[in-house]
Amino acid sequence: MPMAALPTTSTPTSSSALASDAAGATPPTTAAFSPLYSQIKALILQSLQSGEWKPGEVIPSEMDLAARYRVSQGTVRKAIDELAIDHLVVRRQGKGTFVATHAEQHVQFRFLKLVPDSGTPGSGGPAQRQVIDCRRTRATADVARALALRTGDAVLQARRVLSFAGTPTILEDIWLPAAPFKGLTAERLANHVGPMYALFETEFNVRMVRAEEKIRAEPAIDGREQLLKVEHGTPLLSVERIAYTYQNVPMELRRGYYRTDTHHYHNTLN
Repeated sequence: MPMAALPTTSTPTSSSALASDAAGATPPTTAAFSPLYSQIKALILQSLQSGEWKPGEVIPSEMDLAARYRVSQGTVRKAIDELAIDHLVVRRQGKGTFVATHAEQHVQFRFLKLVPDSGTPGSGGPAQRQVIDCRRTRATADVARALALRTGDAVLQARRVLSFAGTPTILEDIWLPAAPFKGLTAERLANHVGPMYALFETEFNVRMVRAEEKIRAEPAIDGREQLLKVEHGTPLLSVERIAYTYQNVPMELRRGYYRTDTHHYHNTLN
């Protein structure tokens, strides 16, 4: 990546211009102040998005990044602090700063909030996955809206059941834009060992960095009762999630139906 020519002191005009360059956008007509560390954060984010540093890899040291961007180490440190808060990088004492990855054990349950009534996430062992289907189809209006596509655009639709201790517990319907996930099949999903998001990282260079969820109660109907092995009409926890990659690009719509007779939804709010 070419060295960014940054001034040692920033003004509202120069900061705005740098932030626009980092995002590849047209500079705004009115000046808007952007702190220097935010501009450095944007440049590091650009490198993450382009794949310069892959998930699980160490990024350059603060000293090297400071030299690269011609700013102080303190400015780089503050930028990395924010990236760490956003779960995009992970600091490891004495080892450096690494690109966060869904393959790590403590990250695997970042988006999955269903916890056994007795125990902790993962205490019951890995989920048993049954991939029912994965096929190419056309986006309905609601799927297109969630994924920022046009109605009728090509998407991949997958369905799977996650079981714990032999009990079907989660039924998931998943929609993905077809182009970034070309070649994804039910067989590849079934053969992958580990979280689905780790598969997306390693084989499709798509990293989910945040998600938004809507939660409601819905009955077990329309075949959900057979797949989850519950009585018709049994209350299920319905969780609709939109997951985003860098720059807030939606890359997945997931609708999950959770049994809650032995599990509960757990979240920690800060």
